[in-house]
Amino acid sequence: MTLAADRVTASDRAYADLLDGIQSGALPAGFVLGEVEQAARLGISRTPMREALRRLAADGLVVQQSPRVTVVADLDAGDIRALFEIRRALEETSARLAATRGDAGLFAELAEEFAHVDLSAAAGRDAYYALIARFDAALDAAVDNDYIASALRTVRTHLVRVRRMARDKPARLAASAAEHRTIAQALAARDGDLAAHATHVHLHNALTGILETLNEGQK
Repeated sequence: MTLAADRVTASDRAYADLLDGIQSGALPAGFVLGEVEQAARLGISRTPMREALRRLAADGLVVQQSPRVTVVADLDAGDIRALFEIRRALEETSARLAATRGDAGLFAELAEEFAHVDLSAAAGRDAYYALIARFDAALDAAVDNDYIASALRTVRTHLVRVRRMARDKPARLAASAAEHRTIAQALAARDGDLAAHATHVHLHNALTGILETLNEGQK
């Protein structure tokens, strides 16, 4: 029993370490993840490392090119568009459900917080991203659907990479905060149609901004 628990713990640690490396960009697209080398780096055996790589492959974050070669998956404009297609479906549905199932008072409080974010300094931007995470958690709790929550967790895992690729633009961040406030206000008013529409507008603008940033980086 102890050995099994140790193996799971080692696998979880390897997964978390590699996930952080991929999301932060320390392990870029195309980086070869050698099973032996990575296991040695973390001081674990190859079995838990193999399990961690399988989990990352299931998440779509790495690609098994051969039985012995695993590389970090690419993430191009086409992938981002596809990611936003499923994101729209999930988040617009979640907004409609949360409008009828959620705590109106909580969403009113979140709307007020979005109205007073300070995006002028790095600390304020970090606090803004933390506020978005709290908003997402409140939305998930209101929807109370494990299948939707599981699908959104996978999408958000990839979104961390997408956000890193897109530079923080003051105008876009300010617009995003206003868009989040509108969504939260609609949820507080229990207006599902408005919440879904505001979510659609926010995601459209977010995707447009990300793709523009990628195009600028390629020039």
